[in-house]
Amino acid sequence: MSTSPSPAAARWHLPLPSAWPVWVAPALLVFVQVSGSMGAQDSHHGWESEQTRVRHQKPLDEYAFALLVAGPLLLLLRRRYPRFTLTAEGVVTALYFLRAYTYGPAAFSAGVAIIAAVTAGHRLFAWAGTLGAISAYLAGTALYGLPPELRGDPHRLFPVERPGLDGTVFLIGWALLALVGAELIRARRQRAEAAARTRAEAERRQATEERLRMARELHDVLAHNISMINVRAGVALHLLSDDAAGDAAAAEARDALAAIKVASKEALSEMRSVIGALRADGEQAPRSPTAGLDRLPELLERARAAGLAVHCEVSGEERPLPAGADLAAFRIVQESLTNVTRHAGPGPVRVRVRIVHGDHDVTVRVDDDGRGAPLLSDTGGAGIRGMRERATALGGTFDAGPRAGGGFRVRATLPLDGES
Repeated sequence: MSTSPSPAAARWHLPLPSAWPVWVAPALLVFVQVSGSMGAQDSHHGWESEQTRVRHQKPLDEYAFALLVAGPLLLLLRRRYPRFTLTAEGVVTALYFLRAYTYGPAAFSAGVAIIAAVTAGHRLFAWAGTLGAISAYLAGTALYGLPPELRGDPHRLFPVERPGLDGTVFLIGWALLALVGAELIRARRQRAEAAARTRAEAERRQATEERLRMARELHDVLAHNISMINVRAGVALHLLSDDAAGDAAAAEARDALAAIKVASKEALSEMRSVIGALRADGEQAPRSPTAGLDRLPELLERARAAGLAVHCEVSGEERPLPAGADLAAFRIVQESLTNVTRHAGPGPVRVRVRIVHGDHDVTVRVDDDGRGAPLLSDTGGAGIRGMRERATALGGTFDAGPRAGGGFRVRATLPLDGES
């Protein structure tokens, strides 16, 4: 048994960053922080003059490169240990700027750690830790920092300058931007997860409703056929001549018919008590057999009355089909025509229905040239799922999607072997 995925599921979309492998963001940040810091350092050379005071910087050395690489590497732990990662990123970033290395993208890793902590649910820790760390950094550099013109003094371990108004505003603004951005990402992710849960619940509910409807229809098919068996067995018993009582073959036939009548009656009773519970409240069991391909002309006439130009072809040796396959074939044609009416767009819309009777299966194909078919493939509604479930429940195959020349195609192959 094989099934084809729906076209909407087959399309590829760029996954969200949260779905990337954990090493992707660190690898990108290693390149960005190292190359960006080197570029920032080179851009400062030759800028200082008497008219323009530019802060001095400590040249990038092995410790600077170690810190620039350590930040992204720590992010490998952000999904499992977000609080530890944020704390360690704060320490690494603070050490880099306390050493008075060039300003650049060295704080990008800390921003990613903030986002990871907030989206993981550690919102209070992220806000309090980030704002507290920035306050401590500003207070410490205000007390022990150097004048701006002495920044980068090679004789001091931490030759950082005292923060000015512009630096303070920038640092606080950066922190708030990272925290607010993380909150927005968290809120968007929560909305996406809630929408995904809602869609999944709706799909499960629709699938359950479709299975219940299929079970009720199966109940009707079996009830009709078993009732016929029971009635015919009773008629055969009645017609057996009492004169043949001495005939061993007739006696054996009478016993077999009696057993059939009793067994069919018990099966019908059990089936009604078990499967009949699936029927909706107030829904009455039909008094006639459920739908099959014998009602196809009636179905096509209704579709034509709805404005569709329907052409039907039946090939192969027509013969009575097993009840399950007969019902599934009819329902697939019915649902396909319903989808064409709803989604194919303005007319005139031409529909071609083909029923091919094979030796071991029956193939149903419905093609239309409607312009709304691509929209139908995107929605992947309950009708498509219901048709697929009907086909796969019988061990068959199902495929639905836009045609190469425009329009939409539904194709199902329903096996006949093994059904009774």
